[in-house]
Amino acid sequence: PPAHSRHDWIGPPDKHSNLRPIIFYVPPEESPLERRLREARQEAQACNQHFWARHNCAFRQEKEEFIYSRLKAKGLEMRDETGQKATLNAEEMADFYQDFLSKNFRKHMQYNRDWYKRNFTITFLMGQVALARALRWLRWKKKNVGN
Repeated sequence: PPAHSRHDWIGPPDKHSNLRPIIFYVPPEESPLERRLREARQEAQACNQHFWARHNCAFRQEKEEFIYSRLKAKGLEMRDETGQKATLNAEEMADFYQDFLSKNFRKHMQYNRDWYKRNFTITFLMGQVALARALRWLRWKKKNVGN
């Protein structure tokens, strides 16, 4: 982002996680509370990035293995005679999706619990920052009206 920017910058989706990375704006006079909020947001972003990159990699690998095994069982190759990648029908793929979700159910539940905890913390910190800024603004206004 340009040096004069006063906002977070959001990049294009990551090729592994499909999440958009965020470059967080750091104000020159960031308070300790504002820093805690930014760091909590950065930590949440890093955890999400890590989880979804791993999850999507496993999904793609297991999907390819599933397709290969089903095609092999049918006596087919990964590519047909025209060179096109061979595919399975929707019902066959539904078997894979159901199995993959079942195998990863606990991971998803743990991720969701962690996600909710992080978001609750971020929301709480955002409330504290908003209150601190409002109080700072009121003190500034009172000070300037008194002059």
